Amino acid sequence: MSKYREEILRIVDMRGTVTVNELSRLLGVSGQTIRRVTRPMAEAGELSKVHGALVSKKTASDPPFLSRMNVNRDAKVAIAREVARIVQDGDSVAIDTGSTSAFVAQALRARHRLTVVTNSAFVASTLAMIPGNNVSMAGTQLRDHDGAAFDRSTFEVIERMQVDYVILSASLVDARKGFLVHEQCEVDVATAMLNHAGRAIMAVDHSKFSVQSRKPALRQPALKSGDYLVTDRPLPQVFEGAFPGLTLRIAG
Repeated sequence: MSKYREEILRIVDMRGTVTVNELSRLLGVSGQTIRRVTRPMAEAGELSKVHGALVSKKTASDPPFLSRMNVNRDAKVAIAREVARIVQDGDSVAIDTGSTSAFVAQALRARHRLTVVTNSAFVASTLAMIPGNNVSMAGTQLRDHDGAAFDRSTFEVIERMQVDYVILSASLVDARKGFLVHEQCEVDVATAMLNHAGRAIMAVDHSKFSVQSRKPALRQPALKSGDYLVTDRPLPQVFEGAFPGLTLRIAG
């Protein structure tokens, strides 16, 4: 039974709270098995148990990547599920790095026979062990704070791909400038992925539409008509008409 421990802990930490029934569906095992495995985990303080559900004990004081995943976690989970409704069994996807992308990867575990290209070690490891999936890690040198790759081999892998969807994220959304990020390497990877994808899915939670203390200054490449914008709340009024041609999906 212990072989499920690491996977259960990862799912619970990503989602904050997850029901036994949902874990059973994601892992393909019985609810009885989930309860048997998680009982000693709860006793050891690795997670908490409430009626019919498991609760993460991760907090914002944890390492940077997990800390970002705990910010607006419910919104990111909802967005991830909406993205998983767009992507179908057998599709091919490129996924960038970031906390929202990590939640998307977890939601995509419910899909089958996916072809995945990503520069995120977290995303790659989440989807690589699913039978029938074909996952390619783009890059060899990983950053220590988020396990993302931006070296030359990252772009060599991306340039050989051709996928149905590219799933992107942003640090801030501006009504005039569009989707913004902090680092040029993020723009470069997004541009390369967009050049080899049929449609884009921009996944951003509601907090990205508000003013932030550390304002990013680099624009993500423009999306085209027919691409998706997936968020968890209706857009603020200032964004009315800001994204003509994009298909807006509000996660519920």
